[in-house]
Amino acid sequence: MSDGYFGGFFRRFTAFMIDQFFLAMLYTAIFFVSAKLLGIDMYSLLDFTTWRSPRDMSPLLLSYYGMTTILNMTYFTYFHGTTGQTPGKKMLGLRVERTGGDPMTPGIAFLRWVGYFVSAIVLYLGYLWVIVDRKKQAWHDKIAGTVVVRTSWDRPAPAAVDAEKIP
Repeated sequence: MSDGYFGGFFRRFTAFMIDQFFLAMLYTAIFFVSAKLLGIDMYSLLDFTTWRSPRDMSPLLLSYYGMTTILNMTYFTYFHGTTGQTPGKKMLGLRVERTGGDPMTPGIAFLRWVGYFVSAIVLYLGYLWVIVDRKKQAWHDKIAGTVVVRTSWDRPAPAAVDAEKIP
């Protein structure tokens, strides 16, 4: 495990929101492509009077939710499993590491992603746990045996020692 400082709640939250923004752009593209492939007129989506039943939208919604879930899982599993950093974490100088010092693997990253659901299940208390935990671990970090640390470039530099002033 790195000797860096642990990533706090607000820095982690901001990194997660950056990642969600990137994913939202992809989700929007998937929505429009799915609607086009299913032959759904985009103007009719805005006119609720043209919908006969909720079943009219079910093929679009099923494909949309299925693809976005797969994309979300792939995004977080790939980035955490290979480099330990999503683009959002990289921008804010954070990295996911295993508590024992072993390298991250896609399997551990997938387990951490599944843990997101556990963290969210009770009013997002698992995410808020970072605020009170000594190692700043959320429940999904505890499940996967990981911590989020600041990267080396973000740590304060040690004070320079002036060689001439040393007696």
